Amino acid sequence: MTEPLVTLVVVPRERFSYAQTSLESIYAHTQMPFNLVYVDGNSPHKLRRYLEEQALEKGFKLIRTEHYLYPNQARNLGLQAVDTKYLVFVDNDVVVSPGWLDALVTCAEEADAAVVGPLMCQHEPIHAEVHFAGGESHVWVDKLGRRRLREKMLYQGKTVEEIRPALNRTPTELAEFHCVLVRRSLFDQIGPLDEAMLNTKEHLDFCMLVREAGETVYFEPASLVTYVPGPPQEWADVHYYMLRWSNRWTLESLHRLRDKWNLAEDGYFKSKYKKLGWRRYGTLIYPFTQKLTFGAGSHLLARAIAKTEHGLNRYLTHRHRASGSNTHYSKG
Repeated sequence: MTEPLVTLVVVPRERFSYAQTSLESIYAHTQMPFNLVYVDGNSPHKLRRYLEEQALEKGFKLIRTEHYLYPNQARNLGLQAVDTKYLVFVDNDVVVSPGWLDALVTCAEEADAAVVGPLMCQHEPIHAEVHFAGGESHVWVDKLGRRRLREKMLYQGKTVEEIRPALNRTPTELAEFHCVLVRRSLFDQIGPLDEAMLNTKEHLDFCMLVREAGETVYFEPASLVTYVPGPPQEWADVHYYMLRWSNRWTLESLHRLRDKWNLAEDGYFKSKYKKLGWRRYGTLIYPFTQKLTFGAGSHLLARAIAKTEHGLNRYLTHRHRASGSNTHYSKG
């Protein structure tokens, strides 16, 4: 048998309740040979048992930690176990389609690309609504000499049906970690992923480092995948979800991005600061008030609950940090 060219590195994104569906999708729709490394960051007992059974049955490598992981921390753990030419980072809430991996590898081989991103969709029904189809991620200098960040995701919210005929393989500036192929040797040039980017914008940092190193990022529309975001579907999801999207992790990530690339703290950053906690508000807090008010909902009540939740959120991030479970690898 030919040795696989690629290793899939599956990592937790924001919850655990979709992980089985995602893993089954990979094995159902991936035709070409592949290795798989599964990074399990403190999943609940039910999923832990399932992953152990699947690892034995399918022969993949399972890496387990007894603490929750930052996304880049999880990816770096998986990266250490990869010895193939390529790897693909895949979040545990992603569903793939037939031929998805073949298309990514073919693009990398034919275009000599260091990074390849697929046509990324969002939500259910799967493979219908576009999350992004390439985009922009670069630093520009304004008239006052300030270094500012340009981020743009193309075609978000469009339907696959309306845009796919016009899409072609093309160089791009942006790929996301929901699902992305990377040439393994690239990390010999740029080092491991920056674990000081705790929970957001790490894909911008990564893609800019790739292009700074003189390598290319490609968009390949022949590969179609979908990520299915929360809300948490089980109680076992809630703790990690709150930690994953905590105010502290978000602020530290934004500050790291700003300082690392010497960026002005302009409207881009200020708008992010104003939206701190928006995921928790929309997926946990407001739905809870709807239950309390028998479906009516109340933003006044939700904001009152949010004040208490912010205190709990600070406690969770403090406890995680105090546990000593975080080890950072930083570049720059």
